[in-house]
Amino acid sequence: MVGAAVALLSTPQPGNETRQRIKELTEGAKEKAARYAEEVKGKVTSAVERGKEVFGEKKSLVTAAIEAGKEAYEKERERLVKRDS
Repeated sequence: MVGAAVALLSTPQPGNETRQRIKELTEGAKEKAARYAEEVKGKVTSAVERGKEVFGEKKSLVTAAIEAGKEAYEKERERLVKRDS
């Protein structure tokens, strides 16, 4: 891109042609930047959505493990209370 700009400015041509060429290059760069931004936005959105899915899955697993731990604790507590009675 920089090389094109240098070549453009160093090549002898009328001012209006130079301005037109600069305008074309600028518009092309803007379009490329907009496409790239959209692509990045899509990838980031996908990654965030996948992160939410993974979080939801892991949250369910952790919740189930906590509940299982509570149940095991209660059973063991009851067993010990019965044993000591």
